[in-house]
Amino acid sequence: MKLKYAALIASLAFGVAGAANAADFVIKFSHVVAQDTPKGKAAEYFKKLAEERTKGRVQVQVFPNSQLYKDKEELEALQLGAVQMLAPSLAKFGPLGAKEFEVFDLPYIFDNYDELHRVTQGPIGMQLLSKLESKGIKGLAYWDNGFKIFSANKPLKSPADFKGLKMRIQSSKVLEEEIRSLGALPQVMAFSETYQALQTGVVDGTENPPSNMLTQKMHEVQKYATVTNHGYLGYAVIVNKKFWDGLPADVRTILDGAMKDATNYANKIAKQENDDDLAKIKASGKTQIYIPTAAERDAFKKALVPVHTKMDDRIGEGLVQLIYKQTGYTPN
Repeated sequence: MKLKYAALIASLAFGVAGAANAADFVIKFSHVVAQDTPKGKAAEYFKKLAEERTKGRVQVQVFPNSQLYKDKEELEALQLGAVQMLAPSLAKFGPLGAKEFEVFDLPYIFDNYDELHRVTQGPIGMQLLSKLESKGIKGLAYWDNGFKIFSANKPLKSPADFKGLKMRIQSSKVLEEEIRSLGALPQVMAFSETYQALQTGVVDGTENPPSNMLTQKMHEVQKYATVTNHGYLGYAVIVNKKFWDGLPADVRTILDGAMKDATNYANKIAKQENDDDLAKIKASGKTQIYIPTAAERDAFKKALVPVHTKMDDRIGEGLVQLIYKQTGYTPN
């Protein structure tokens, strides 16, 4: 991909020096969602803590809503040094060669945040982040968004209702298999392009946590949503490794502390934000919200859990089994 190389080369001049700025070090933090999402708020909170605690030695410039780069561009931009920090969804690392991260895309592998955090805040999560270092990326933390719901312009009460629908997903072989298992057609598309695609009928539906659905106004172009909570959407906060390693040790220590506190903040607000935003979507009257019965939820699980076995060879059966053991999950 030809990625504005002139701009990239110019951006490299920021490097560690940040000489054109009053601060000693400039961190460009780019992300693709709105500022008033859990991720957007956490990025701003990290900026506040980092700048306060370093007494202005570090300046964090946050660029939300794909202002700088879209989904497919941002990781390349980070590796080239055009930006220093990102918080991409975990599915983005599969195309980069770290297929193990697609384990987070497996449907129904986590039933709640407690099970999830046993993985993201434990040794499995840290081991996965370490796999990014060979690609010039340093993983700092996991940030929650939430559990996804399906939406479309027709009611989605059973797997049979998905047959033939074009469903937007982010790039992930696991998500492609998930959608095919429902009899629908997966359509990989940048997040920033999804609203227009839904509005114009290029795609029929999608999956998102409520916070993304509301802040991108997708509920205005989707008549129905079903609270399946079938999959997790989370992020890894990452930095350009060369930039990070070039920071003075005392600055890294301060930023590590700021990131830890920002992560606690992000994960604390994520569930509440999604609950609140689901209520706002319902109150808008533009999207009918459907809560599946226990039997209907079981039918979705029956249709989707076989994706785990189909993806074993891609993700690694050993990793999947480690997560089962950690969470107490049983495919049956």
